[in-house]
Amino acid sequence: MAGFLNNSTALCLLLTISFGLCLVISTLAELQRFEHPVKGDGSLSFLVIGDWGRRGTYNQSEVALQMGRIGEKLDIDFVVSTGDNFYDDGLTGVDDPTFEESFTKIYTSNSLQKQWGDAEAQLNPVLRKIDSRWLCLRSFVVNAEIAEFFFVDTTPFVDMYFTNTKDHAYDWRGVSPQKNYIKDLLKDVELALKESTAKWKIVVGHHAIRSAGHHGDTQELVRQLLPILQANNVDLYVNGHDHCLEHISSIDSPIQFLTSGAGSKAWRGDVKGLNQDRINFFYDGQGFMSVQLAQNVAKIAFYDVFGKVLHRWNVSKQLYSAL
Repeated sequence: MAGFLNNSTALCLLLTISFGLCLVISTLAELQRFEHPVKGDGSLSFLVIGDWGRRGTYNQSEVALQMGRIGEKLDIDFVVSTGDNFYDDGLTGVDDPTFEESFTKIYTSNSLQKQWGDAEAQLNPVLRKIDSRWLCLRSFVVNAEIAEFFFVDTTPFVDMYFTNTKDHAYDWRGVSPQKNYIKDLLKDVELALKESTAKWKIVVGHHAIRSAGHHGDTQELVRQLLPILQANNVDLYVNGHDHCLEHISSIDSPIQFLTSGAGSKAWRGDVKGLNQDRINFFYDGQGFMSVQLAQNVAKIAFYDVFGKVLHRWNVSKQLYSAL
């Protein structure tokens, strides 16, 4: 991820404190691996939120309230953050008040008392002393029995960030040289996906592979990451970055592209066209997403700032259907 100043795109996994999180040293890939149990019936449920940290403004607090309500209703196991956690330039250090003002004091519902995780200042373990929910890494794998989650550091793929630094400051410690970092990361992700025997394979990144929103497709990911996902039977690619909610179906693979980047400020009316893939749902207001997984079916829903369901969709290994 981008470094000490502009590290807000880091990915977070929010895990229930009651279950905790176990680190497993893997001999199959360089990515850190974690284990998380499913419920007694073998199911798993979680929320997805992205692009949120604005000290409660732009309806961040209202979205957080509805996340708490839906999280309790679905008895969620964890929450996934798709990045852009602290606007506008991440955290300036471990003592930056933005951390508490945009996270600790906002996501206060009982069902959201999970471990959150995130690069450089956001990776600093001191932040976990401020709020024990915080757990952030660059790229990692979570094995949740019926599903494996592959969190991929997508920021270094974007060439523009290395050439256009007038708007944001970046610290690439641990990432440079870019080509070597990407090469190694792709190798690790590909190996982890190949070795996975999970019923569901879910890849999470900050940047979109397919999107009809403001930023659109991330061409570097289309060229370099997408072929690996297609070759390894990935079910869902989940991202933020575009401040909207989207569900896009690939026409040449089973992959479903899900954008949940509407945690606070939304880009109303900023819609672009799309290539040959099919748009099932697009919403340019604030909101979030839920996913419920069982052995043979995944239930996905998008919610607006009032907690109203905007789009529901079920997917099984045999049948894909929009509801």
